[in-house]
Amino acid sequence: MTRRFLFVLGSSRSDGNTELLARRAAEQLPESVEQQWIDLAAHPLPDFEDLRHDSDHVRPTRGNVALLLDATLAATDVVIVSPLYWYSVSAHVKRYLDYWSGWLRTPGVDFKATMAGRTLWGVTALAHEEQEVADPLVGTLSNSAAYLRMRFGGVLLGNGSKPGDVLGDADALARAKTFFAQDAPLARFPYETD
Repeated sequence: MTRRFLFVLGSSRSDGNTELLARRAAEQLPESVEQQWIDLAAHPLPDFEDLRHDSDHVRPTRGNVALLLDATLAATDVVIVSPLYWYSVSAHVKRYLDYWSGWLRTPGVDFKATMAGRTLWGVTALAHEEQEVADPLVGTLSNSAAYLRMRFGGVLLGNGSKPGDVLGDADALARAKTFFAQDAPLARFPYETD
């Protein structure tokens, strides 16, 4: 299967530090790798309605939900591009991930089996020097990948607050050059042992 990266932009502003860092990392991908970029602010999802125990699940055929479902299913690699908002993912990204719950029950999709073995990545910018404050964001993505038996490539962290600040983070820019080249291990929950 040809690698196809879906970059899910979760910032409330365009061209922010997180997106700039993600684009620097994406520049390193071979030309043969397909890229799709979807800005959740420009393609907003309605509030997620939990219909887990209802039987009326249908596959969306139009609108932003259908766009994101189809793009997610077509991707070999999903990259969550979310600034660190209150120590986790943005509201846009959280809503997108909530939709994964509904897609698990969508007839004909087999979302969990389809996503198994694919790779989830993250890119974020934060204003703290101490990167540990991003642990909740990393945990959200890692555990989501573990649930679906995806691979998890980790999170590329950069420092920046004002627009463009991340371009001054030499360490983050250096990591961006090889971030997507690494082998991503199968994601595991923290309680799983060998």
